[in-house]
Amino acid sequence: MKLIRQRESLGAEQDYRRALSILDAARSGTTEPVLRVYQPRPTVAFGRRDELNPGFGRARQAALDAAFTPLVRRVGGRAAAYHGGCLVIDHVEPDPDPKTGIQDRYRLFGDMVVAALEELEIPAQVGEIPGEYCAGEYSVHAPGTASDPRQPVKLAGTAQRVVAGAWYFSTVLVIEESEPLRGVLEDVYACLGVPWDPATAGCVADIRPGTTVAQVEAALMGVYDRYATYMGYGPVTGHPDPS
Repeated sequence: MKLIRQRESLGAEQDYRRALSILDAARSGTTEPVLRVYQPRPTVAFGRRDELNPGFGRARQAALDAAFTPLVRRVGGRAAAYHGGCLVIDHVEPDPDPKTGIQDRYRLFGDMVVAALEELEIPAQVGEIPGEYCAGEYSVHAPGTASDPRQPVKLAGTAQRVVAGAWYFSTVLVIEESEPLRGVLEDVYACLGVPWDPATAGCVADIRPGTTVAQVEAALMGVYDRYATYMGYGPVTGHPDPS
């Protein structure tokens, strides 16, 4: 299984297009399973429903005013924000019958993120929490923060795209600096007129202060090594691609 550890983000649109190019290669059978990991530039990723919303123009401008690049993606639900304190994990595999395992992949990769966080003694579980942004049945959340043990916060969202002959599963895990994300999402969702609870927007460091992107990435790579070995692909570590 090939690991692409992008050293620098290419920019919101370019990063997204690269994921789609990897998916095209997988569907044509010219690549092995690929795991791409990178820290993105500040981005607000809108869904297609957001694009059709009458307030989309204002929401797009709100993202730009906060120095976040707006992007409309083909997968996922409502608007989500991320920046360099996050990890984007793009997992692409050739598959002759990609539709069969859609729900299984949501459960599996959500559980894998939970397993990585638990290795760092960070409690987490899979499931939607009331009022979360970009709500999803398979969001990863923590039951409470260090400052408020009763307030659950969303830590990761997932989405996938299925094409003939391959699938692409993307996870955005928020690790550091949740405040800028919460701020831009408040402005964007106000423009869209979509209700949500800003208290649900958090990060891993809100749960375990001092946790870094590097620590979480190392734990994730250990979990993905086990997955790749179980699938017969061989470990993913040791094959970084700096491009």
